[in-house]
Amino acid sequence: MTENKTVVKWLDEMKALLCPDKVMWIDGSEAQLEELRKEAVSTGEMIKLNEEKLPGCYLHRTKPNDVARVEDRTFICTKDKETAGPTNNWCAPDEMYEKLYNIARGTYKGRTMYIIPYSMGPVGSPLAKIGIEVTDSIYVVLNMAIMTRVGAEVLKVLGDSNDWVRGLHAKCDVNPDDRYICHFPEDNTIISVNSAYGGNVLLGKKCFALRIASFQGWKEGWMAEHMLILGLQNPKGEVKYVAAAFPSACGKTNLAMLIPPEYLRKKGYKVWTVGDDISWMKIGPDGRLYAINPENGFFGVAPGTNAQSNFNALESTKKNTIFTNVCLNLDDNTVWWEGLDKNPPKNALNWKGEPWDYTKYDKANKVATSGAHPNSRFTAPAKNCPCISDEFDKGQGVPISAIIFGGRRAKCAPLVYQSKDWVNGVFVGSAMASETTAAAAGAVGVVRRDPMAMLPFCGYHMGDYFAHWLEMGKKLGDKAPKIFNVNWFRTDDEGNFVWPGFGDNARVLNWIIDRCEGKADATETAIGYVPKPEDIDLTDLDMDIETLKSILKVDKDVWEKEAAEIEEHYKKFGDKLPNELREQLNNLKNNLSKM
Repeated sequence: MTENKTVVKWLDEMKALLCPDKVMWIDGSEAQLEELRKEAVSTGEMIKLNEEKLPGCYLHRTKPNDVARVEDRTFICTKDKETAGPTNNWCAPDEMYEKLYNIARGTYKGRTMYIIPYSMGPVGSPLAKIGIEVTDSIYVVLNMAIMTRVGAEVLKVLGDSNDWVRGLHAKCDVNPDDRYICHFPEDNTIISVNSAYGGNVLLGKKCFALRIASFQGWKEGWMAEHMLILGLQNPKGEVKYVAAAFPSACGKTNLAMLIPPEYLRKKGYKVWTVGDDISWMKIGPDGRLYAINPENGFFGVAPGTNAQSNFNALESTKKNTIFTNVCLNLDDNTVWWEGLDKNPPKNALNWKGEPWDYTKYDKANKVATSGAHPNSRFTAPAKNCPCISDEFDKGQGVPISAIIFGGRRAKCAPLVYQSKDWVNGVFVGSAMASETTAAAAGAVGVVRRDPMAMLPFCGYHMGDYFAHWLEMGKKLGDKAPKIFNVNWFRTDDEGNFVWPGFGDNARVLNWIIDRCEGKADATETAIGYVPKPEDIDLTDLDMDIETLKSILKVDKDVWEKEAAEIEEHYKKFGDKLPNELREQLNNLKNNLSKM
C-alpha cells in the first residue's frame, strides 16, 4: 500500500522479528472491517449483540489480569534520564529495545500481522499526525478503526515523509510479569507487549496522542493536552470554544457533552462537543490558539454512564460500538453495567463470562461482585454523539477563548476563579489537585497533585513541560486564552455538595465566556479573580445568593495550607522548575499574608 522507504524498512524489520503467518494491510473499508468482525465472532474474541436494539455492536472480554492501564509498567525511554524527568519510569532505549524485542520475538507465529495506517486528527489537517501500528489483535484493529482515521488515504498524505509514529503491539501470552508499555519519544516509537486491554494497546490513544505528542509539541512549538474541547453557543448563534483539563472522577466527559438546564436551553444556549479527552493546540495564522481533537471516537468508562448522568454519551453507544468487560444480558443479548439503570439483568454473564447474580453485589468488593468491571469501557464513534460539533471533522481547528483547570476540592478552590494572567494560569495548572473519594483506593480526602491532568501522560520532564507552557504564552501574547479554575465539588459542613453540577455548570461557563469578552466584572482576591455573586445566573435554581457566596469564598487558613503543600509538590521538579512558578508561589503567600 506504500512505497515510503522508511515504512517499508520498518515493516520488514517487524516481520523478521515477529514471524507472522499472514500479513494484512488495513485499508479502512467497511467490507474489510466486516470480514474481521465475522472472524472475531467465529473465534469467540467478540460477541455480536442484539442487532435490533444495538445495531453493529459487539462485546469483548479481556483476561482478568488485563483490565486497565499499568502505570508501573509504562516507561519513557530517552537517552538521558533527566529528559524523562522524576514523574516517569525511565529506562535506557537500547536496554529496553533489547528486552521488548526478546519478549515479542516470534510471537506472531500462527497469527496474522495487521498493519494499521492511521491519522490522529482529520486526514490532511495541518494539526494532524500519522502513525502506523502493527498488531496481532482483531480487537485492536476494530477499536483503532473507531478511535482514529484509518486507511489508504493516510498513506497518500504521508507520502515519502519520515514524520510518522511507529507502533508495535504484540499480545504475546498476556503475561502481566512481562507486560510493558514503552515510549521512545526521540525515535517516534511505541512498543506494547503482553496486554490486550484498550488503554495499553490502542497506541493512538494516550501513548501517541499524549506521551509522544507532548514531546513532539515541546520540540515543534505546539501543545498536546489531556483536555476536552467544547463550543458554547449563545442565543445569537455565536460559538466560543474552551478547552478543559480535569483529573479522573471530576466530570470531564459530562462537561464535554453537557446539556444546559431548561432555562438556558429555552433562551437558546447550546453546547457542542469537539472532543472529550485530548486536545492538540497550535498557534494559527491569526496568532490565536487553535485546537483539534486528534481522536475519532470515545473510549469511555461505562459504569455510571446513564441517561441522567450523561445522556449524550449513552446515546453515542447505541450503534457501531464495541463494549469491553461489561455485563451480558442473556435474555435479550444486550449489555448492562452498574449505574446504567436500576434493573440489573436476572439472567446474565458478568464481565468474566461467568453466571452473575446481581443480589450478591457488594460495593466494597466491586471487581469480584460487579456485573461489569469498574473500568469497563465503550468504544463509540464520535459522530454518534447527538451534540457533536460541525467543526469536529474540519481539521483547521477551533479558536480557544478559555482554558479551564479543575479538581475535586471540598473546602479549597472556589466554584470558579480566573487567573491573573497566563503565567499565573500556568501556576494554577501546575498545582492542580483533587481529593480522593470513597471510590478511590486508600484514604478519603487525600490531596493528589496532577498538574494539568498530565501526570501519567507527559512524555518528558514536567519542569520542561511547565516551561513550554510559559513559552507558548509568550508567543501568544495578548491573544492567549484566559485561564480559569473550576470546582464543582465544594461541600457544606455535613459533606453535601453545594453546587448542583451537571447541566448547571453551563451557568459558570457563561460567566467564563463573559469574562473573556470583557462583559462581566470580578473581585480580585489573593488567588485570582472571583465572580461577583450576582453575575452567576441562578434563575430557576434552588440556591440563594448567600449560599453561592459561601462557595465563592477564599479561606485564608485553607489556602495557607495549600501554599505549603504546593511548595512541597514543587520540590520534586528540582532545578527544572521555572523561576516564574516559584515567584507565583511567593506572590500567593504574600497575598494571603495581607488578607
